[in-house]
Amino acid sequence: METSTAPRYRDIWRLTWPVILANSATPLLGLVDTAVIGHTAGSQHLGGVALGSLIFSFVYWGFGFLRMGTTGFVAQATGRRDEARIREVILRGLAMASLIGVGLLLLQWPLRILSLSLFGASNEVETITGDYFRIRIWGAPAVLASYVLLGYFIGRGMSGTLLLVQAVLNGLNMLLDIGFAGYLQWGARGIALGTALAEWITLGLALLLVWRHQSQHTQWPGLDQLPWRGLLAWHKLLPVLRVNLDLMIRTLFLLLGFAVFTDQGARYGDITLAANHILLQFISFCAFFLDGFAYTTEALAGQALGQRDRPRFHQVLRRTTLLAAITALALAAGILFLGPVLLAWLTDLPQVQSRAQEFLIWCGLYVTLSFVAFQLDGLFIGTTTTAPLRNASILATSGFLALVWGLGALGNTGLWLAFVGFVVLRGLLLGLSIDGITRRL
Repeated sequence: METSTAPRYRDIWRLTWPVILANSATPLLGLVDTAVIGHTAGSQHLGGVALGSLIFSFVYWGFGFLRMGTTGFVAQATGRRDEARIREVILRGLAMASLIGVGLLLLQWPLRILSLSLFGASNEVETITGDYFRIRIWGAPAVLASYVLLGYFIGRGMSGTLLLVQAVLNGLNMLLDIGFAGYLQWGARGIALGTALAEWITLGLALLLVWRHQSQHTQWPGLDQLPWRGLLAWHKLLPVLRVNLDLMIRTLFLLLGFAVFTDQGARYGDITLAANHILLQFISFCAFFLDGFAYTTEALAGQALGQRDRPRFHQVLRRTTLLAAITALALAAGILFLGPVLLAWLTDLPQVQSRAQEFLIWCGLYVTLSFVAFQLDGLFIGTTTTAPLRNASILATSGFLALVWGLGALGNTGLWLAFVGFVVLRGLLLGLSIDGITRRL
């Protein structure tokens, strides 16, 4: 790529739409699992799969830094055309993922006991969830290693390959789940086994695709010539550990914010809890689109930093943010105008529909303003400037907790006002730190 030649809007969209499709495939898989269990096993198995899936979602979300950290380092090395550095990033990331994955396997008993203690499920559902956990945990090393490889695809701008890998994962998972849980009638254990096998098979495919892509750019040395000792060199390992720790703290505090929102909503009654849950599904759906632009920003901004190309960097930020802003406005308009119809599809409970409609405007406002935080997340992840991400999440979550307490008298309206303030505060705090990136250019 020539210096200062910024990607066009259609180039940005070409990189973004496969990411959107890849992200949206995950909830589709959850629907298939639910349908298979719902038609072949009892409600206890359905509850066991639901709780088990929730546990793994939280565990894996906590290790999302393996994907995010890899993306930033790969994108910057791509900008510098430093293939040796990219190989180091891949190998070091896979080594870290393997260590964490083995650690999860070794600690599976206390993890299972602790996880189950957090839910008030019946004894039968708890037993089924435990069986699901004991099988699916063996896919953990594959999932974490795949995070590293997905980070490589995003950092390289290979969004089409990312979509292919996600499509294979979800397609295999569906087929295996139907076979094990549907045809063989293995219930929740069949779902867990199908998921774990699909995760390992997909890891093999992703490894093959990375190796083939790397082979097109450079000749890989033999295993005995790879820089194994250099992978653990302290001066190289310390920046990676620092970035990953920052990203993990950032993720945990954001998770805390969403958990507090759900918990506070429950305090206002079952109807309000159900209404807030449905509106959060609208926000999650919109996040597929905004995350797509954020991923593109990670790749392009990281590459521009690697090239030390300030004009390209600013053009990338402006163009991706403009497209994200337009998308956020369109999604918010869809929520406001189509919200009542969508609510009728999602629930036939009049009280829940009515309660959710009261807060549609707040849901739309959240989506409208959230694109700033999404875009700046992508900017800081792609440039591995992670301390501001950590600090912003800590401060924004603290501010959110203060707003929840201060606006408690307003009930659920105060809770939504605090939730909007949460995402706005994140965006503002990150925006104050952009100068730190431009100085690196």
